[in-house]
Amino acid sequence: QGLFELRKGDGMRLVLLGPPGAGKGTQAALMCRRLGLLHISTGDMLRQELQAKTELGLKAHAYIEKGELVPDSIILDMVRAKLEEPECENGYILDGFPRTLVQADALAQFVELDAVIYLEVPFEIIIKRISGRRRCPKCGVIYHTSHYEKSTCSCGGLLYQREDDKLETVKNRLAVYEAETRPLIAYYSQKGLLRTVDGEGTPEEVDARIAALLEP
Repeated sequence: QGLFELRKGDGMRLVLLGPPGAGKGTQAALMCRRLGLLHISTGDMLRQELQAKTELGLKAHAYIEKGELVPDSIILDMVRAKLEEPECENGYILDGFPRTLVQADALAQFVELDAVIYLEVPFEIIIKRISGRRRCPKCGVIYHTSHYEKSTCSCGGLLYQREDDKLETVKNRLAVYEAETRPLIAYYSQKGLLRTVDGEGTPEEVDARIAALLEP
């Protein structure tokens, strides 16, 4: 029997933990479809604030552009407000939060987590994954240079590399992860919540490993 007998709508609260580029967003989407949970991505929430040019978005912009963590005060206010919304009552997966011990302690004050899934991927794989990404500004499709060498999308859009996907920024993001986020592995392990999953392989292979942990 697995760790939990998860059913749709039973209010499970999970965290996906891992370095940038480990596949947290991809796995969260797969898990949400399979388990009927809500995907909460702080990265997506921040990007929406940036596009809308809100006060929060403008404050966060300078940090994101450099690959640095957005200050806890900004993230915590945003996440707490989100988790209080009615759509979160049936369970959710937090993707990209918490990222620091301060955030983890704050989250514990208003949420009782059921498990933390840690996606373990070597840094050399991470660097190749992220720095090879190319995005289309017209249709939003993401390509990877290892599979697609053209400079234009199939829709005709000119592909570009996002600032935080560039090699030097990726290395900086990983250094920040080492200093700020990796301590969460020990933090959640001590609480008995951490479950480590090999994050290499296809999205479907990784999803199957997670399902084996969570489902009977």
